[in-house]
Amino acid sequence: MFRSCRSTVLVVLACLFCLPPSLAAAPATFEAAKVQARQQVYHDRNDHGTFYCGCTWEWAGRSGGVVDHASCGYQVRAQPNRAARIEWEHIVPASLFGQQRQCWQQGGRSNCKSSDPAFNIMEADLHNLTPAIGETNADRSNFRFGMLPGTPYRHGQCDFKVEFAERVVEPRDQVKGQIARVWFYMHDRYDLNMSSQQQRLLMAWDKQQPPSEWERERDRRISRLMGHGNPFVSGERQWTLNHRNSGEGLAATRPVSSASRGNSTVQAPAARIIGNRNSKLYHLPAGCPGYSQVAQKNIVWFDNETEAQANGYRKAGNCR
Repeated sequence: MFRSCRSTVLVVLACLFCLPPSLAAAPATFEAAKVQARQQVYHDRNDHGTFYCGCTWEWAGRSGGVVDHASCGYQVRAQPNRAARIEWEHIVPASLFGQQRQCWQQGGRSNCKSSDPAFNIMEADLHNLTPAIGETNADRSNFRFGMLPGTPYRHGQCDFKVEFAERVVEPRDQVKGQIARVWFYMHDRYDLNMSSQQQRLLMAWDKQQPPSEWERERDRRISRLMGHGNPFVSGERQWTLNHRNSGEGLAATRPVSSASRGNSTVQAPAARIIGNRNSKLYHLPAGCPGYSQVAQKNIVWFDNETEAQANGYRKAGNCR
């Protein structure tokens, strides 16, 4: 009996990692993305090293971890609490893509999270997330990437250089190519601006460090969840100077005009499910009295119930 149950569980778990793109449930929030990244992308990678330093870690909680400093010769620079834990790094900083949205100018990150569906999609994009030591995540901040040949290490033997006065970071060679391809992906998909200087540097890194087998496997795992891969990893696209962005990731977030031609307001698609980020309940457009009662700041949109449930939401109890 025990063996039978155990076999069933293993089959179910295995199926979680073989969902076709049509059944993929892309995370709707950063919090949901961290859980999916831990459970379905990096679940077996904690012995392969953190992004910037190559340290191993032990998973803790739903999406966190405890870093083994001795595994990579890491030394705390200034923040012992953050140095001890795994955090989910946005390879392209949230402030970089946020500052290119109007919502950021009107209230920063919190305003974007509560009012801009496009920002929430970008913030939760799994292609842009990687596990890193919290202190290096903090020290990297939103600094630009560059070459720092004369800069000493600040975190023991961790091959991660930062110049705070110049706001520049140089990561270890092993991840430079991956960084470049994530930057190309995010800027292309969400129509972001990138300086010519940064483009040239990342184009060089892309050529110097082709995708590793892990980077390709990472892309496959994320593709099953997001419904699309990174074309700069697969080779479907190549970045050239002053690349013309596709903006594909913004298409699904463009508002739909009101049915009334005389009404100049715009509305989200009426058939979508509303989630309440405060209560973690979702409401259907028909049969749920609370559908029109969720405060604007708490609204999260889902395309179907499967997506809502995958992100930790449950149907409101008063739905008929």
